[in-house]
Amino acid sequence: MLVESPSRASAEPVGPAQKPTRRNSLRAVGLVAALGVLLLICVLSIMIGAKPVPLGDVWHGLFQNSGIRNDVIVHDVRVPRTLLGLLVGLALGLAGAVMQGLTRNPLAEPGLLGVNAGAAAAVVSAIAFLGVTDTSAYVWFAFVGAAVVSVVVYVLGGSRSATPVRLALAGTAATVALYGYVNAVQLLDSAALDRLRFWTVGSLADANMDAVRRVAPFILVGAVLALLIARPLNAMEMGEDTARALGAHLNRTRIIAMASVTLMCGAATAACGPIVFIGLMVPYIVRSITGPDMRWILPYAAVLSPVLLLGSDVIGRVVARPAELQVGIVTALVGGPVFIRLVRRKRMAKL
Repeated sequence: MLVESPSRASAEPVGPAQKPTRRNSLRAVGLVAALGVLLLICVLSIMIGAKPVPLGDVWHGLFQNSGIRNDVIVHDVRVPRTLLGLLVGLALGLAGAVMQGLTRNPLAEPGLLGVNAGAAAAVVSAIAFLGVTDTSAYVWFAFVGAAVVSVVVYVLGGSRSATPVRLALAGTAATVALYGYVNAVQLLDSAALDRLRFWTVGSLADANMDAVRRVAPFILVGAVLALLIARPLNAMEMGEDTARALGAHLNRTRIIAMASVTLMCGAATAACGPIVFIGLMVPYIVRSITGPDMRWILPYAAVLSPVLLLGSDVIGRVVARPAELQVGIVTALVGGPVFIRLVRRKRMAKL
């Protein structure tokens, strides 16, 4: 009688089971590496500017603000700018990943729901008609505008019978109409145009701790909501019928997703203006690294999006020194060619 070898018997079932474990281990290692890159970019963001600050002075300024010039630069200028870049990058990356999962479209981005356009329209209206000049007050108008447009888009998209296609069409229509309104107001009101010309490009130059404190609660709540719906979004990517069979609540997931995108994009747009390509390009690239699992896409996007945003901000400070190039311009210049190359590849990441 033939007796199967114990080593062979134990090896056969273990082999396939090790594959997901190994894949998850590699993803975890990659995420840790991404966090290391983010930490390095944060240090560079604090060190580099119109006046370079040595690493020793950076450490001193972080913990002992004695009032000397380098301490003031680090504590009052560079740290708030870096923190705001972290928050805005996280918000745009997570919002883009949620939008791509919600619409089952790897080329979707946060503006697809009209959120950015709604925030911009509200800020323009506040400047032109209410005389608002304090940039720290923009966040409240931008958030209200983003929230109102999100509700309108959801209603136009069919409310309880909303589908990804209907939401995308409603969001596109709202975006076109609102940006037409923004352009009209700016052309008719030269003062509004002058005050908005840097904000509409997208910039971290006016960052301060007050702005960080204003936007942080909205972005963090939106981020938590995004992470909570990772599993339902995974189910929705397999189709609505399959998602229902798996127990996913489609309308609840869509509402939470839209609330998350509204909170994050409304706050990010208010703080820095509309910044393009972050929410579109980073989740797309992340998908090619992690695969279609939203449980990994969302954390990766939350880490790598600030890397791109802060890296672009550092580049903008270097290439135009002693002046600087707005981060929105740099992300467009860097992101445009890279993204075109990605979408022209024969092998594209699929949802």
